Amino acid sequence: MVDMLKTRQCLLGVRTFLGVTSRLWSFFLYILRKHIRTIIQYQTVRYDILLLSPISRNRLNTVKRKILVLDLDETLIHSHHDGVLRPTVRPGTPPDFVLKVVIDKHPVRFFVHKRPHVDFFLEVVSQWYELVVFTASMEIYGSAVADKLDNNKGILKRRYYRQHCTLDSDNAIPIKSWFSDPSDTALLNLLPMLDALRFTADVRSVLSRNLHQHRLW
Repeated sequence: MVDMLKTRQCLLGVRTFLGVTSRLWSFFLYILRKHIRTIIQYQTVRYDILLLSPISRNRLNTVKRKILVLDLDETLIHSHHDGVLRPTVRPGTPPDFVLKVVIDKHPVRFFVHKRPHVDFFLEVVSQWYELVVFTASMEIYGSAVADKLDNNKGILKRRYYRQHCTLDSDNAIPIKSWFSDPSDTALLNLLPMLDALRFTADVRSVLSRNLHQHRLW
């Protein structure tokens, strides 16, 4: 009888140890994944912004500073909320930040993942263009995400939401939708084109050349 009690106690101790170890391992993996995402997001990338030649400076002086409208969801970030049954992000992948908003009197949490290099991208293009953020989502959500991306820098002051949407043709640069790929470089690939377009008087003269190809930068 005593031996049986000792055996049960031993098994209970082993199960407790395994349970604690499993939780610690899960927490370690969570921290590791979050750290890796941070390294990818803020890893050193280069796009040299060189001093402009006199000819380039004169050219910029003759053209009006342009407005660059940036789509939010699946372009700059990807997010999912509590009610999503099948999130596109792999389970266990930590978000870059969590937003808590109230929609129709119900609290909703959004788990937001930033596209790789989005902070560097915004820092660079804000020097070239007046930036506007656009999203077809609700204002209470879009505004909160834009605040996080702006990070008190004042570069994303102009914002448009679901109530501002109208169907119209525009001068768009297609970009592949992003959900979770940590090796994505689409935003970096756009920088050379955006750098060049700021010198043009009419961006349509350039963008229309690639419309028939439907190229995803």
